[in-house]
Amino acid sequence: MNTQIILASSSQTRKDLMDRLKIQYDCVVPEIDESPRGELHADDLAHRLAFEKANTIAQKFPEAIVIGSDQVAWREGAPDIFIGKPLSEDKAIRQLQANSDKIVYFSTALSVQQQSTGFEQTLVEHYKVKFRKLSLAEIERYVAIDQPLHCAGSFKCESLGISLFEQMIGHDQTTLMGLPMIQLCQILRQLNILVP
Repeated sequence: MNTQIILASSSQTRKDLMDRLKIQYDCVVPEIDESPRGELHADDLAHRLAFEKANTIAQKFPEAIVIGSDQVAWREGAPDIFIGKPLSEDKAIRQLQANSDKIVYFSTALSVQQQSTGFEQTLVEHYKVKFRKLSLAEIERYVAIDQPLHCAGSFKCESLGISLFEQMIGHDQTTLMGLPMIQLCQILRQLNILVP
């Protein structure tokens, strides 16, 4: 009997990344409060949220392998000031103005849990992006076209957001997209899920 795999997410980008693996999985949206609780570093907030997302669903589906992920962005020198999802065009424009000509760091946490076996592995991967100097006209045009309102940092690197960068630095670009696929594949193999 095949083990059910559940992605604890409503993110279309994370679904698209999971689809790359060509394995059967379901999506169940975890209802959790994503507000910070006094965390002093982006790593801590991302770690807690990924764990809670996976754990919330794993408790309801104890036999399933549940995958949770969360991403927190922050600017150079300020890992305790989190850059969230803008949720409006005005906030996206302001975020991108603040990101212009700066390095933005991404702490992307991955949590894989299976209640019935007691398996739990949670980790944080890092990626950083150097934004080029952006004009207001470029920012406004980008936001209008790509609508990155549900993306930390106000861009979609898998889309037109790539045009905003001077450099991308990291081991696995999918970490920047919100689900570290190299690490996920290693964990799934530990759980005897064949990828590929």
